[in-house]
Amino acid sequence: MTIQEELNATIADLVQPGKESGKATPEQVAEATLSVFRRVVPAAVPGIFFLSGGQTPEESTENLNALNSMGYHPWELSFSYGRALQEPAQKAWAGKLENAGSAQAAMKKRARLNGLARSGDYLGSMEADN
Repeated sequence: MTIQEELNATIADLVQPGKESGKATPEQVAEATLSVFRRVVPAAVPGIFFLSGGQTPEESTENLNALNSMGYHPWELSFSYGRALQEPAQKAWAGKLENAGSAQAAMKKRARLNGLARSGDYLGSMEADN
């Protein structure tokens, strides 16, 4: 059996410090993650999609942005977030039909911010924007 790497997409978690370590900056997370990937992920693999892995929605976006701000890498780096994408919308909705509009706005905002992080164009100050 042959695996055609150029037809493969990979889903991964970010490299994170252990529970007894201090919190890492997004840049430290990105550097450690890319260091591992450069050693083990072939350049022929077209894309790596990240899970949020228990990070907050904001942390997930910050870390994705840091990865895409690190200069050249041979893969497209994107996201496959579940909870980190949905959590703000679920909080805004709070199970009430009358909150549907604000829930949709929260989902749209989170998706837009992750899209910007996908290209390294996210700024933390955008969290305050509507």
